[in-house]
Amino acid sequence: MSRTGVLVISHGSRSEEWVRLVDQAVEDAAMPAGVPIRSSFLELVEGRLIQDGIDALEGQGVTEIVVVPLFVSCGSVHVDEIRYALGDLPEPSAETDLKPFRRTARICVCRPIDDDPIVADIVYSRIRELSERPERERVLLVGHGSGLPLFRERWKRGMDSVAKRLRALGGFADVRSALLLPDETRDVLERWREEAPGDAVLVAPLFLSTGYFTDQVIPQRLQGFEYRYNGKALLPHPLISRWIERSAGERIRQQVP
Repeated sequence: MSRTGVLVISHGSRSEEWVRLVDQAVEDAAMPAGVPIRSSFLELVEGRLIQDGIDALEGQGVTEIVVVPLFVSCGSVHVDEIRYALGDLPEPSAETDLKPFRRTARICVCRPIDDDPIVADIVYSRIRELSERPERERVLLVGHGSGLPLFRERWKRGMDSVAKRLRALGGFADVRSALLLPDETRDVLERWREEAPGDAVLVAPLFLSTGYFTDQVIPQRLQGFEYRYNGKALLPHPLISRWIERSAGERIRQQVP
């Protein structure tokens, strides 16, 4: 008899608070009765890596594992390397040190968050406190990006979709996306400064949780420009738990014969 379990995979961090916020989001995700759910990490969280999560679920008798990649973009090279190591891709899309995981359970991998409508909803909830006259405000949505063309295109496609929704939600004069890798932030801000010098600029980080990039890298890249910024990331927010529920739930229903 088959039994389904859910494995939520995120990158991992040395920050205990980063890990706690991810764990809380997973814990708050309601699963169907009898479906265990675990949180695991690609790296940096000893004893709770992906193989640990697989072993724990299989130890509970799970024969079908629904994997939810808790990453903000399908442009993350980590998403593809994890899929490869899980047997969901025949070959890695880029060079990786990740080896195939040991498993007996069948694997079903969901999409990362990417341009799901909840992203624009969360970002809008974060920047509303910065907004005064949205018709005279321009929002810069900043994401990590990639040095690899294939993954950079995926980042941009997803972020541009989020930007379009965010503009409609807030009634802003403009919303643009910019990557840190390669750095696109200053080009956008310089263009806005020439086009509409009287408009205010709001900066929104597209990161799962706060940390080095939200606290240090983004402010450093934007030195010399006037902007409003609170550094708030996607977590903590209940919509992340609802997204996990929905993503896993759709695949769980597909597993039912």
